Amino acid sequence: MKTSLIITVFFAAGSLAVFSFGQQTATSPAAGGKTFNAGQVPVPANPAMGQPNSQMSAADMQKMMAQMAELSKLNENHKLLSSLDGNWDYSIKFWMNPNPSAPPQESKGTATRKSIMGGRYVMMDVSGKMQMPGEDGKMKDVMFKGMGMEGYDNVKKKFVASWIDNMGTGIEFSEGTYDPATKSFTYTSEMEPVPGMKTQVREVVKVTDNNHMMLEWYENQGGQEKKTMEINYTKKK
Repeated sequence: MKTSLIITVFFAAGSLAVFSFGQQTATSPAAGGKTFNAGQVPVPANPAMGQPNSQMSAADMQKMMAQMAELSKLNENHKLLSSLDGNWDYSIKFWMNPNPSAPPQESKGTATRKSIMGGRYVMMDVSGKMQMPGEDGKMKDVMFKGMGMEGYDNVKKKFVASWIDNMGTGIEFSEGTYDPATKSFTYTSEMEPVPGMKTQVREVVKVTDNNHMMLEWYENQGGQEKKTMEINYTKKK
């Protein structure tokens, strides 16, 4: 959440660093999770209708339109995302150094979450300042801006998210589930910070309560999953 509500990438190799902040324990939580479907009205697929075309009968067209109208309705999954609306402060930790005993790099910023399209989506704006290596390899302060979009797709029956920021030109897409037992969203995606360097990513957003949540970012490095980022959010009073 990606809230998350909120989505994030930090890649460093020598003096090259590319950062993306997305909708977030040193031990990896179990992957997967359950989709929260309370209040959702199931809409069965109708393979007989197939692809809309000029041969579709008026009755089939009416059925398709009714199905689309049903799929456009809000349910508890959308309300779950909207419940995290508000202004947040965040603190972030990056584990960029290959030395596992090295301390993480830290920075702070703010995030604003706002429901749009009648509550169907949540938009998140993120701002912060962080230390980044410049072209000369020396660390310097860099202003960071990012924007995330989160929703629940009634057709896919999955949470969906996208992320953009001022540190790149691509759009990151992810899909996920929610486990009500642990109050956690789990999203998966693939990032490619530089050509040919694709990395599988898993992010876990844990909602502690209405005023606190945490994002954990895991990357598959050489066949092993490694935690490279953690973001703690506190809602402003």
